[in-house]
Amino acid sequence: MRVALSVWENRISPVFDSARMLLITDLENKVVTGRYYEPFSSEVPMKRAAKLSDLGVKILICGAVSQPLAHMIEGYGIRIIPFVRGKVDQVLRAYLKEVLSTPNFRMPGCKDRL
Repeated sequence: MRVALSVWENRISPVFDSARMLLITDLENKVVTGRYYEPFSSEVPMKRAAKLSDLGVKILICGAVSQPLAHMIEGYGIRIIPFVRGKVDQVLRAYLKEVLSTPNFRMPGCKDRL
């Protein structure tokens, strides 16, 4: 399964709509089997959603995301885990351990959104 995390300076990008980099991870049985950074620069929301699909992403972990863009992404069958904060490697480990919904990974004011 392929999971993408929006990245800004080694942290989850606070606003997905303006993110410029993705960490693409391939997972098998909760183990990272591959990872690479992918530039993500389109300003056009539909192109952002389409690129995620073209990359084979099944899950997107990100900070805040606008509703219109979220709907486009979900239209490609991609699950979004929004309103996440923290260092990318810590967030990925939390996702693998299924503890990403703990308060220390939630953006302020987003307690019921994960």
